[in-house]
Amino acid sequence: MYGISLGGDAAWLRPLEPWRAEEFLAHIDRGREFIGRWTGLSDAVVDLASSRAFLLSYAEKAAADAGALHGIWLDGTLVGGVMLRTMDTAQGTAEAGCWLEPGAVGRGLVTRAAGVLIDWAVEERGIHRVEWQVAAANEPSIAVARRLGMRRDGVLRESYLRRGQRHDIEIWSVLAPQWRAGRRES
Repeated sequence: MYGISLGGDAAWLRPLEPWRAEEFLAHIDRGREFIGRWTGLSDAVVDLASSRAFLLSYAEKAAADAGALHGIWLDGTLVGGVMLRTMDTAQGTAEAGCWLEPGAVGRGLVTRAAGVLIDWAVEERGIHRVEWQVAAANEPSIAVARRLGMRRDGVLRESYLRRGQRHDIEIWSVLAPQWRAGRRES
């Protein structure tokens, strides 16, 4: 199994594959309410079968070169993840996303992990535009988009229904030339 170090705090980024379904379910259970505030992940993964099905759907996306899913491990425990929800290499576009359980917040893990994934998408897969869609009230995720050098493209008003409430969605993006320029500066 391979992994990419996310820095000196024993954090690693690794593929999140179907054989990890039990570990993934335990992780979602630990952070279910926190994760569920902004994403449907906690509603989609409720038992071992749905955990395996979710991971399998991303394994199929990866095999079709249409997405990617990686987990973030801290001190050997799965605490979150980053993904390319969509990836269209012909169009050169992708949509990145993330989640994290509460005990791992505030360490920069998502920013570092998303940076690795975006770098791979741009440099290895030729993606020109990476989007980050986030509920307008989700300040921590907006802060990640900013730290990644993304720019806010606009707002889709009341476009996302989550737990009976409509949310505005902000669209942030980074283009390959911006990404590369930002990497040279850091």
